[in-house]
Amino acid sequence: MEAYYLEATPKTPRLDFNPDADTFVISGRSIPENSIEFYKPLLDWLENYVSNPKKSIIFEVKLEYFNTSSSKCMVEIFRKFEKIHSAGHELTVEWYYDEEDEDMQESGEDFKDIIKVPFKMIQNKD
Repeated sequence: MEAYYLEATPKTPRLDFNPDADTFVISGRSIPENSIEFYKPLLDWLENYVSNPKKSIIFEVKLEYFNTSSSKCMVEIFRKFEKIHSAGHELTVEWYYDEEDEDMQESGEDFKDIIKVPFKMIQNKD
């Protein structure tokens, strides 16, 4: 299976999903013109990945900001990871946020409450 990689732009995050790696990463800003269109190829890739995942995966979320439509797509991404976790694979979400960014901290806490996978909140101390 090929890796799914997109470089960040001012409006879209970097997506680094390599099936041979132990860590998947989403980082940057997520305010695309059309979130559903932007995230659909990744969701399709994840749907294929779910059928043959690695035994242990870490999903690092290092977003500076995301809009409401991106948050709906994030839920869909997390749902794919729930399938992997419920199939007996080790999967952890690591949600990074800046010390002074209460909005990103609260967003992470909200996802942590609704997603059924191990979820770590990690504060950046820059």
